[in-house]
Amino acid sequence: MSTPDSPGAGSPRIEPPTEDVAPVGEESVLPGHHRGGFHRPPTAPTDIPVTATGPSPDPEPLVLWAPQEDPPPRAALAAWALFFSVVGLAVSLFVGWGFLLGLVGVAAGIVALFRPLESRRMAAWAIALGILSLVYSAGWLWFAATQAELFA
Repeated sequence: MSTPDSPGAGSPRIEPPTEDVAPVGEESVLPGHHRGGFHRPPTAPTDIPVTATGPSPDPEPLVLWAPQEDPPPRAALAAWALFFSVVGLAVSLFVGWGFLLGLVGVAAGIVALFRPLESRRMAAWAIALGILSLVYSAGWLWFAATQAELFA
Protein backbone atom coordinates (compact mmCIF):
# COMPACT_ATOMS: atom_id res chain seq x y z
CA MET A 1 0.00 0.00 0.00
CA SER A 2 1.09 3.49 -0.57
CA THR A 3 1.19 6.22 2.00
CA PRO A 4 -0.44 9.61 1.41
CA ASP A 5 2.99 11.19 1.01
CA SER A 6 4.07 8.82 -1.73
CA PRO A 7 3.94 10.04 -5.36
CA GLY A 8 1.41 7.52 -6.67
CA ALA A 9 -1.28 8.07 -4.02
CA GLY A 10 -3.41 10.46 -6.07
CA SER A 11 -3.17 13.43 -3.69
CA PRO A 12 -1.15 16.48 -4.77
CA ARG A 13 2.27 17.00 -3.31
CA ILE A 14 3.23 20.58 -2.38
CA GLU A 15 6.82 21.51 -3.01
CA PRO A 16 8.63 24.61 -1.73
CA PRO A 17 9.08 27.48 -4.25
CA THR A 18 12.26 27.68 -6.30
CA GLU A 19 14.73 30.61 -6.32
CA ASP A 20 13.15 32.31 -9.39
CA VAL A 21 9.83 32.89 -7.59
CA ALA A 22 9.72 36.17 -5.67
CA PRO A 23 8.22 36.03 -2.21
CA VAL A 24 4.85 37.71 -1.74
CA GLY A 25 5.16 40.91 0.21
CA GLU A 26 2.79 43.04 2.22
CA GLU A 27 1.68 45.09 -0.84
CA SER A 28 -0.56 42.43 -2.37
CA VAL A 29 -2.92 41.55 0.41
CA LEU A 30 -6.09 41.41 -1.72
CA PRO A 31 -6.73 42.13 -5.38
CA GLY A 32 -7.98 45.70 -5.78
CA HIS A 33 -6.68 46.76 -2.36
CA HIS A 34 -5.93 50.50 -2.17
CA ARG A 35 -2.20 51.10 -2.28
CA GLY A 36 -2.28 54.88 -1.96
CA GLY A 37 -1.91 55.64 -5.67
CA PHE A 38 -4.94 57.92 -6.04
CA HIS A 39 -4.77 61.59 -5.08
CA ARG A 40 -8.35 62.62 -5.88
CA PRO A 41 -11.68 60.81 -6.20
CA PRO A 42 -12.45 59.62 -9.74
CA THR A 43 -15.47 61.96 -9.94
CA ALA A 44 -13.59 65.13 -9.01
CA PRO A 45 -13.79 67.96 -11.56
CA THR A 46 -10.92 68.36 -13.94
CA ASP A 47 -9.30 71.61 -14.93
CA ILE A 48 -10.52 72.94 -18.27
CA PRO A 49 -8.10 75.14 -20.16
CA VAL A 50 -9.53 78.57 -20.93
CA THR A 51 -9.56 79.45 -24.62
CA ALA A 52 -10.19 82.72 -26.37
CA THR A 53 -13.84 83.70 -26.55
CA GLY A 54 -15.54 85.23 -29.54
CA PRO A 55 -16.67 84.10 -32.95
CA SER A 56 -15.30 80.86 -34.29
CA PRO A 57 -12.45 81.28 -36.76
CA ASP A 58 -14.21 78.80 -39.07
CA PRO A 59 -17.57 80.39 -40.00
CA GLU A 60 -18.97 77.20 -41.59
CA PRO A 61 -19.34 74.32 -39.15
CA LEU A 62 -18.08 70.89 -40.03
CA VAL A 63 -21.03 68.72 -41.05
CA LEU A 64 -20.45 65.10 -40.18
CA TRP A 65 -23.99 64.00 -40.96
CA ALA A 66 -26.62 65.49 -43.20
CA PRO A 67 -30.03 64.10 -44.14
CA GLN A 68 -30.22 62.52 -47.54
CA GLU A 69 -32.18 64.26 -50.20
CA ASP A 70 -35.50 62.69 -51.12
CA PRO A 71 -35.39 60.71 -54.34
CA PRO A 72 -37.36 62.20 -57.20
CA PRO A 73 -40.92 60.94 -57.41
CA ARG A 74 -41.44 58.11 -59.84
CA ALA A 75 -44.15 57.94 -62.42
CA ALA A 76 -45.08 54.29 -62.75
CA LEU A 77 -48.77 54.02 -61.91
CA ALA A 78 -49.97 54.61 -65.47
CA ALA A 79 -47.64 51.89 -66.74
CA TRP A 80 -48.95 49.43 -64.15
CA ALA A 81 -52.52 50.38 -65.05
CA LEU A 82 -51.81 49.73 -68.74
CA PHE A 83 -50.17 46.40 -67.87
CA PHE A 84 -53.19 45.22 -65.87
CA SER A 85 -55.58 46.39 -68.58
CA VAL A 86 -53.69 44.58 -71.37
CA VAL A 87 -53.40 41.37 -69.33
CA GLY A 88 -57.08 41.68 -68.36
CA LEU A 89 -58.03 42.07 -72.04
CA ALA A 90 -55.95 39.05 -73.02
CA VAL A 91 -57.50 36.91 -70.28
CA SER A 92 -61.04 38.13 -70.99
CA LEU A 93 -60.74 36.92 -74.60
CA PHE A 94 -60.73 33.35 -73.29
CA VAL A 95 -62.56 33.35 -69.94
CA GLY A 96 -65.03 35.62 -68.26
CA TRP A 97 -63.26 35.88 -64.94
CA GLY A 98 -60.60 38.27 -66.28
CA PHE A 99 -62.81 41.22 -65.35
CA LEU A 100 -60.91 41.60 -62.05
CA LEU A 101 -57.72 42.51 -63.89
CA GLY A 102 -59.70 44.95 -66.03
CA LEU A 103 -61.17 46.55 -62.91
CA VAL A 104 -57.69 46.99 -61.43
CA GLY A 105 -56.48 48.52 -64.70
CA VAL A 106 -59.40 50.96 -64.88
CA ALA A 107 -59.08 52.00 -61.24
CA ALA A 108 -55.31 52.50 -61.49
CA GLY A 109 -55.75 54.43 -64.74
CA ILE A 110 -58.25 56.81 -63.11
CA VAL A 111 -55.90 57.39 -60.17
CA ALA A 112 -52.99 57.95 -62.60
CA LEU A 113 -54.96 60.69 -64.38
CA PHE A 114 -54.94 62.77 -61.20
CA ARG A 115 -51.23 62.38 -60.48
CA PRO A 116 -49.11 65.17 -61.96
CA LEU A 117 -46.13 63.11 -63.14
CA GLU A 118 -48.02 60.28 -64.81
CA SER A 119 -48.48 60.01 -68.56
CA ARG A 120 -52.05 61.02 -69.35
CA ARG A 121 -51.97 59.20 -72.70
CA MET A 122 -50.89 55.93 -71.07
CA ALA A 123 -53.55 56.32 -68.36
CA ALA A 124 -56.22 56.95 -71.02
CA TRP A 125 -55.16 53.81 -72.90
CA ALA A 126 -55.27 51.85 -69.66
CA ILE A 127 -58.82 53.02 -68.98
CA ALA A 128 -59.96 52.29 -72.54
CA LEU A 129 -58.44 48.78 -72.68
CA GLY A 130 -59.69 48.05 -69.17
CA ILE A 131 -63.25 48.95 -70.18
CA LEU A 132 -62.89 46.80 -73.31
CA SER A 133 -61.75 43.86 -71.16
CA LEU A 134 -64.78 44.41 -68.91
CA VAL A 135 -67.06 44.28 -71.98
CA TYR A 136 -65.47 41.02 -73.20
CA SER A 137 -65.69 39.54 -69.71
CA ALA A 138 -69.34 40.54 -69.45
CA GLY A 139 -69.98 38.86 -72.81
CA TRP A 140 -68.34 35.64 -71.64
CA LEU A 141 -70.23 35.71 -68.35
CA TRP A 142 -73.53 36.33 -70.18
CA PHE A 143 -72.78 33.45 -72.55
CA ALA A 144 -71.94 31.13 -69.64
CA ALA A 145 -75.13 32.16 -67.81
CA THR A 146 -77.32 31.49 -70.83
CA GLN A 147 -75.70 28.08 -71.43
CA ALA A 148 -76.32 27.11 -67.82
CA GLU A 149 -79.93 28.34 -68.18
CA LEU A 150 -79.60 30.71 -65.25
CA PHE A 151 -81.89 33.19 -66.99
CA ALA A 152 -85.09 31.43 -68.00
